[in-house]
Amino acid sequence: MQTTPLDIAPPTPSFRQACQFWLKLGCISFGGPAGQIAIMHQELVEQRRWISEKRFLHALNYCMLLPGPEAQQLATYLGWLLHGTRGGVIAGALFVLPSLFLLIALSWLYIAFGSLPIVAGIFYGIKPAVTAIVIHAAHRIGSRTLKNASLWAIAGAAFVALFALHLPFPLIILSAAVCGYIGGRFLPQHFHAKSSHAKSGASYGAAVIDDTTPSPDHARFSWWKFSRVLFIGFLLWLIPMFGLYAIFGWQHSYTQMAWFFSKAALMTFGGAYAVLPYVMQAAVEQYRWLTPAQMIDGLALGESTPGPLIMVLSFVGFVTAYVQALFGPEQVFLAGAFAAILVSWFTFLPSFIFILAGGPLIESSHHNVHLTPALTAITAAVVGVLVNLALFFVIHVVWPQGLNAQLDYFTAGIALVAAFALFRLKLNVILVLAGSAVLGLLHQFLLA
Repeated sequence: MQTTPLDIAPPTPSFRQACQFWLKLGCISFGGPAGQIAIMHQELVEQRRWISEKRFLHALNYCMLLPGPEAQQLATYLGWLLHGTRGGVIAGALFVLPSLFLLIALSWLYIAFGSLPIVAGIFYGIKPAVTAIVIHAAHRIGSRTLKNASLWAIAGAAFVALFALHLPFPLIILSAAVCGYIGGRFLPQHFHAKSSHAKSGASYGAAVIDDTTPSPDHARFSWWKFSRVLFIGFLLWLIPMFGLYAIFGWQHSYTQMAWFFSKAALMTFGGAYAVLPYVMQAAVEQYRWLTPAQMIDGLALGESTPGPLIMVLSFVGFVTAYVQALFGPEQVFLAGAFAAILVSWFTFLPSFIFILAGGPLIESSHHNVHLTPALTAITAAVVGVLVNLALFFVIHVVWPQGLNAQLDYFTAGIALVAAFALFRLKLNVILVLAGSAVLGLLHQFLLA
């Protein structure tokens, strides 16, 4: 990569150069949304100077307001800003595809060979690590969000609503948004939390898309382009949905997965962790697609692969179709792979529509502060939801035979070690999972 003087913008990257970068990003984007956004900032703002700091943060602020994986949406936005619709589609797709292919392979290894001692030992170790990771996520989001009594009350109410009252997740999110909207009018100082991605005045030199660079033609808002994107997006959702209904019927697992994950895609305010309780509630308790143990294992696989954590939903689809042999007993892998792709399609399609339809509007206007109180309240509710999820994991991992059975002391020990590594040593999630897997193998072959 050639360097140019800081006062001169580098040459506009070709579409091929951009594609090569987005593919690289999709293969190395470990570390969750914070790590993925940091990689994009380092590469695109600091080193390549394809976009300025201010424009990068302006795009990020919009993506943070949307349901869905904010890092994937940010990649889509930046790709679209550079090279139009094809740039956005390619950037968003390449951010996901490496993770999808890898997760299909890992899901197959898990479900086909999970009973082998070495595989069983690995998952025995990483399950308590995942429990610690969820607890750490709840703490991280909570410490950033719960700045006053109002937000603590919303988090507590969300926990009680899910744990004790078993209310539907969408109702909890909607109620939090209403509380935030009302609170923003009467207690604005409690509901205008600062972004977790602090704005910076840093400058890394002239950029291809600089602070004062006019928006390109494709990024200028018009009602015709807005309506066209919405119409095409609706068709891209309706045609496969109708096809599944016509071929399999409404009650078939493929059709129900498409319908359910279309709704789940609109519930992911606050990141992938926020939607996991919703998926857990439906996939484990309502549809009975997976067991609680399989759901925890899926989260472990999602944490250990690049790309957005929401890819764990593809694991749900794969395991469901594989176990149910939806294409017959001779085609179980094909059934699982088709389900994983199907789930990914319905999960990520709304993200592309939000960016391609809303991007021009964001380019021509400033951040809408009126949405901030609702988003802040939703994030507070997510903390309570995550605490419920963490408690669910603790019960099913540390007491695998039920609360009336004996505590699994070795599993509890791994969870405590993983928590110490995350909270005190600040170790990377991948390292924590790897170390826990080694402890699981140790138990499997030496102590079991």
